[in-house]
Amino acid sequence: MCGRIIITDTAPDLAAMFDVEHEGENLPEPSWNIRPTEQIPIVLESARTDPAVRRLESARWSLIPSFATESRSKFPTFNARAETAAEKPTFKTSVRSRRALVPATGYFEWHTEGTVKTPYFIHSDDGMPLAFAGLYSWWKNPAAADTDPTRWVLSATILTTDAQGPLARLHDRTPVVLPEEWWDQWLDPATAGDQTFVDAAVASSRPVLESLNFYEVAPVTGNGPELIEPVDAVSM
Repeated sequence: MCGRIIITDTAPDLAAMFDVEHEGENLPEPSWNIRPTEQIPIVLESARTDPAVRRLESARWSLIPSFATESRSKFPTFNARAETAAEKPTFKTSVRSRRALVPATGYFEWHTEGTVKTPYFIHSDDGMPLAFAGLYSWWKNPAAADTDPTRWVLSATILTTDAQGPLARLHDRTPVVLPEEWWDQWLDPATAGDQTFVDAAVASSRPVLESLNFYEVAPVTGNGPELIEPVDAVSM
């Protein structure tokens, strides 16, 4: 699973990195401790224009399906299992044509032994941002007036898959990290997504996942660059 992410790049940096044509409003600032339901930047391509426009937008990290009657869900939606995403009512519409990239400097994972949980910071081997395979949805709040500018809520989830290699020693699940050569086809709303398409995306992520590095960090509290310092450096 992926329950805490870190994004240290600014919106202009992300826009340049992902060839974004339009930057949305109120994009979140860099953060070292992003929790589910908080705002995250996502990259998507709008299907309402021809050709599609690549956008960087602020989204709620926990997907709200368009058919929901309220923002709260009976089960967590900040992650979606890649193996079943195309079948689940909550996610299948998004798999079809509302796919996104979720940029991240890395993420935290907790390794559990008995009752002891030890946090680790997972990141790329070259320090470059990761691009998680995500899904997004637009939800219209039925309780909000049509004149309320916040009545439309953009939300997103991160796909996860079985951990491979050294990562499996920490946790049995990991986010799907797409290689750059997959970004365009994943975002393309004209490409109809199904389970076969998702499975191919997961397969493409395997070499990236096997190259990720990780190290132990101090307990994850607060918000600042010290959270991703190795535990040995923290204790000095």
